[in-house]
Amino acid sequence: MSAAALGRSLRIYYAPGRAAALDAFHARFLGPGELGFDIGAHVGDRTASFRRLGARAVAVEPQPRLARLLRLLFHRDPGVALVAALVGAAPGEAMLRLNTANPTVATASEAFIAAADGAPGWEGQRWDRELRLPVTTLDALAAAHGAPDFIKLDVEGYEAEALVGLGRPPRTLSAEFTTIQRGMARDCLARLQALGYRAFNACLGESMSFVHAAPTGAEAMAAWLAALPVEANSGDLYASLEPARLTA
Repeated sequence: MSAAALGRSLRIYYAPGRAAALDAFHARFLGPGELGFDIGAHVGDRTASFRRLGARAVAVEPQPRLARLLRLLFHRDPGVALVAALVGAAPGEAMLRLNTANPTVATASEAFIAAADGAPGWEGQRWDRELRLPVTTLDALAAAHGAPDFIKLDVEGYEAEALVGLGRPPRTLSAEFTTIQRGMARDCLARLQALGYRAFNACLGESMSFVHAAPTGAEAMAAWLAALPVEANSGDLYASLEPARLTA
């Protein structure tokens, strides 16, 4: 990862005004003394938001340079646990493919890379390095750090794989999706239903604004995902055991 790419991420995710917007949005999911998992923590803006709300955070980030940045940002904060690993279906090892020019799209999913090849909005993306890294699971993280109240899952096409490693659903969970991998999004929905979730909503991009005024069921959410134009690119699917948390 180049210094320029890291600097670009810091400018984007710590832009003026973003912290207040993040906190206002996350306040519906986390409160003082609760626990949030930031899976795919990147430059730690979500972890920082959890802490400003008084919640503890587990920040999981496999990319070595980003993991070092997170240590610099949070090493003095006892309310943040840092884990340098991938999150998948079972403990072990997996290959992380790095995009050194665009670290936000590092992935352990070959299917994600194949889907991005030639897709509108993904032109010029190149995964040019790879690292074999340890894999942990959401259940293992919960066993080590406590059961989370909220999980933010953003692992570039590996979300469905990560959800296989979750046996006990948190109160609320988000999982990123892209329009180039709608099948993966459907797999996430199916897994979330199996875990007992019945209330869903979504945000597009980094909007931090729900697309539906009230939570919807899995079938309606699947239909909405299927109808999205490819130009929508990406967003986050939200599921909660307490539907009121997903009301716009």
